[in-house]
Amino acid sequence: MTAATHDKELAAALGKIDEAAASTLDQAFAAYYPELKKIAHARLRGSGLEALMQTTALVHDSYLRLASGPGIAVGDRLQFFAYSSRVLRSIVVDLVREQRALRRGGDLELVTLDTAAAEGMPESVDIEAVNDALDDLSRLEPALARLVEMRFFGGMSEDEIAEALGVSKRTVSREWNKARALLLTLVED
Repeated sequence: MTAATHDKELAAALGKIDEAAASTLDQAFAAYYPELKKIAHARLRGSGLEALMQTTALVHDSYLRLASGPGIAVGDRLQFFAYSSRVLRSIVVDLVREQRALRRGGDLELVTLDTAAAEGMPESVDIEAVNDALDDLSRLEPALARLVEMRFFGGMSEDEIAEALGVSKRTVSREWNKARALLLTLVED
């Protein structure tokens, strides 16, 4: 992406933000910036993309996507992180796809997702395959796909997810096991 293209996208994104939404989003980003950086760093490290994108750039890109998308209600910290996890997933998957396109389909490099949320997953997991499996899962069970996004891409704990979704931790644990089993099946196919 050229600097001019990036500047145009930035201008377009900033032009779409209304003042109230911008203020709320700015406040949320300012308040949660250190946590977002930790999550972004874990996503980059876990996907093997550290050499391609800096943590700060990933956080700033996520801000631009959040700001240029439909207005979000930043009701509380957990809702903000739930939505941010979806945006981080999108950015990481786009970056993986871009790298594969550059390789013109040569040897596909498998990347490791190093996170407690991935327990039970094979050590080497293809990010794009996980994304495709999540898309399949969202068609079967949208709530499970959202849970996986929050846990896997957003780094949220079961307690945080339970609070964000308004369910018990036991429900989240049971649904996580179900989602993980379905996801493993979908990734293997």
